Amino acid sequence: QLQLVQSGGGLVQPGGSLRLSCWAPDLIFLRYDMGWYRQRPGQARDWVATITTGRDTEIANSVKGRFSISRDDAKNTVYLEMNSLRSEDTALYYCTAFNWGQGTQVTVSS
Repeated sequence: QLQLVQSGGGLVQPGGSLRLSCWAPDLIFLRYDMGWYRQRPGQARDWVATITTGRDTEIANSVKGRFSISRDDAKNTVYLEMNSLRSEDTALYYCTAFNWGQGTQVTVSS
């Protein structure tokens, strides 16, 4: 099965941190750039970050300086490290390659 499997997320207070993980099988992880999108309530899905197979990264301006993306080749896993979280970061976060992960809820609230 060529599925992306996400983990992490949850409820965090403003200013807190979370890390999302996305595991992919070799056929995806070794061949495709991977990234993260998010969908806030009532809004379209927005791009957040991308990491290439060569480890080049791009981060959306809205989260630059607070979020980072990385990959662990030994674990076939891509991470989204989220710091200084704000209420507006509350969203369903999706991992993506040529397909989509199942989505992970992140809620930032006191």
